[in-house]
Amino acid sequence: MERFLLTAYLCCLMGLSACHSPKELHTVPDQDAYPKPPVAPRKPQTFTEHGYQRTDDYFWLKDKKNPEVLAYLKAENTYADTVLAHTKPFQEKLFAEMKGRIKEDDQSVPVFSNGYYYYTRTETGKQYAIQCRKKGSLSEKEEIILDGNKLAEGHDAFILAGTSTSEDQNLLAYQSNNTGSYAEFDLKVKDLRTGQLLPDVIEGISGFAWGTDNKTLYYVTYDKALRPYRLYRHTLGEKGKDVLLFEEKDPLFTLNVGRSKSKEFIIVYTGSFTTSEVMLIPTANPAGKPEVFLPRQKDVTYGVDVHPDHFFLTYKDKQNLNQKIYELPRTGYQDRKTWKEIVPHNPKVKIEDTEVYQQYLVIEVRNEGLMQIRVRNLQSGETKTVEFPEPVYTAFSMGLPDFKSTKIRYGYTSLNRPMSTFEYNMETGETVKLKETEVPGGFDPEKYEVKRLWATAPDGVKVPIAAVYQKGLELDGKNPLLMTGYGSYGISSDAYFDRNAFSLIDRGFVYAIAQIRGGSDLGEQWYEDGKLQKKINSFTDFIACAEYLVKEKYTASDRLAIMGGSAGGLLMGAVTNMRPDLFKVVIAEVPFVDVINTMLDTSLPLTTQEYEQWGNPNVKADYDYIRKYSPYDNIKAQAYPNILATGGLNDSQVGFHEPAKYVAKLRTLKTDKNLLLLKINMGSGHGGATGRFDYLKEVAFQYAFICDRIGWTTE
Repeated sequence: MERFLLTAYLCCLMGLSACHSPKELHTVPDQDAYPKPPVAPRKPQTFTEHGYQRTDDYFWLKDKKNPEVLAYLKAENTYADTVLAHTKPFQEKLFAEMKGRIKEDDQSVPVFSNGYYYYTRTETGKQYAIQCRKKGSLSEKEEIILDGNKLAEGHDAFILAGTSTSEDQNLLAYQSNNTGSYAEFDLKVKDLRTGQLLPDVIEGISGFAWGTDNKTLYYVTYDKALRPYRLYRHTLGEKGKDVLLFEEKDPLFTLNVGRSKSKEFIIVYTGSFTTSEVMLIPTANPAGKPEVFLPRQKDVTYGVDVHPDHFFLTYKDKQNLNQKIYELPRTGYQDRKTWKEIVPHNPKVKIEDTEVYQQYLVIEVRNEGLMQIRVRNLQSGETKTVEFPEPVYTAFSMGLPDFKSTKIRYGYTSLNRPMSTFEYNMETGETVKLKETEVPGGFDPEKYEVKRLWATAPDGVKVPIAAVYQKGLELDGKNPLLMTGYGSYGISSDAYFDRNAFSLIDRGFVYAIAQIRGGSDLGEQWYEDGKLQKKINSFTDFIACAEYLVKEKYTASDRLAIMGGSAGGLLMGAVTNMRPDLFKVVIAEVPFVDVINTMLDTSLPLTTQEYEQWGNPNVKADYDYIRKYSPYDNIKAQAYPNILATGGLNDSQVGFHEPAKYVAKLRTLKTDKNLLLLKINMGSGHGGATGRFDYLKEVAFQYAFICDRIGWTTE
């Protein structure tokens, strides 16, 4: 057992209160105690939009091919390491703890498909998963079909973005890259009979699907702005003869491809954030062209599940934001009179996802912010709900590939319970636990208190907060607290088990998640009320959550740390500009902070498609609203908290230059002596380090910064 866990365990045997760290803060040296930070040269560029003139001194930091830019980034990295050098033993301790909570030699629950049991496993000391299978029985000899560790050899990063076997199970297609970017993967095909790669290599794809003839692949490629927009058909062995099947010309739309569970159709999905269209290609006719299921209509999104007897249509428009479900006939469904509504719209319950089996329709819904799984018998119409026991949790359907299955699998976790995999019998309602993620050294969920709290936003709206801390912790305003948030794209901030966070929780921290507007935690209207001209609600919600936690003595401002990444990094930048006095430490991971410049540059990934999220700054009303909150544009001469901003040189979602510019500008304007650090991963992208252990080193660095700057224990 790792030393810290053993110490904590023995401590708890003597009484819970002894587990808590002393609540006195140690003195924290300010900037004057360290060398002077790097200074990025100011090279002013002036821009004029809608009669408003702005000057950007650091626009030049955008060019990663510029040696001066790279030199500046390396100088910032060196400076961050130098400033936190005194925490190196603590970082190593944190890393050992977090690594110690991982069962290094582990295996997923096998899934049976087309005569084989497929699973992944990990090995002690190795960074990446190994894909395996066994034919017919789990007692048969293991066959390794793909080893991520071998594919990652000699590279700083490795992402395996998807694998799929051909219908006869002889060929494995997979997409991966060694840049750490979440875009532009290479598609390769491995012959599982010989172990050799086929010469068919397709570069720069975003997704793919197999036909059922064991030789046809459908794949999607990007345009120059990394927008998935073209669908091709590739026949194995016919290099250079790929057929363009569809090109999405609307710059707001992106393209995706998959295959129905029934295997009848290749499903082509194209859509923006507010409008969508589905096309089908019969797998029985690989040379066929995509046929539109229902023509796109503005502000209508829909999805299609294929059943031999029916189509199931999940439908959303402005009057049905939380979606409804129709049953459609296989022919003549274009006539809306043939549609049968089987799940009506409910303004309090959002339909998140659906999955159809031969006898059942599985429906994931979000009710009062919590996930439920409902199973509808397609013959009787009876619906059963899978029950979950706790007040705050996360659950999701994991599905099974067998269309005829009468069982489903789902994952369940909460703030104090590791992920478990369950199997639910849709015929009997019986649930069986198949696996619970093991935390080496032992983990007792009963030692932790989980709460659902409600803060009040300035407009009177109640905002949920999920929180966890050690039982017996006195709420006296002297506890350090880490609060995370996101609040964008309708992505909910679900309460899941974060094993790394217990390195803080077991040191007396409260860990909290602010489930603010902009996500869809309380339904689709929650999302609508936190985007476009209502985006500032996300920021005021987060501030209200922080104020509530201080008021209720979960923490105090001088002990409050906040963290968010990507659009959550935008959140960090905005709330720090608005209320710098409220927070002691800010971790802004790959932060989207340069909103105006980014949304004006249509050559950048995601820009055009995201007009429906942030607004189009070419429109004056949108420009004026974005300018109110864009973090980079609202930095001013005031005292700021301690800030650590991170980025990835190969980031395709948020350019490395955004955190770099943000830090450079902050250095010239902030009036305090708190620490401001920039850390750029020079070999990876949006998610940082891709290896499971390398990633922990980045987390340890962040946690050490938090504890050090608060003046909390580093023991």
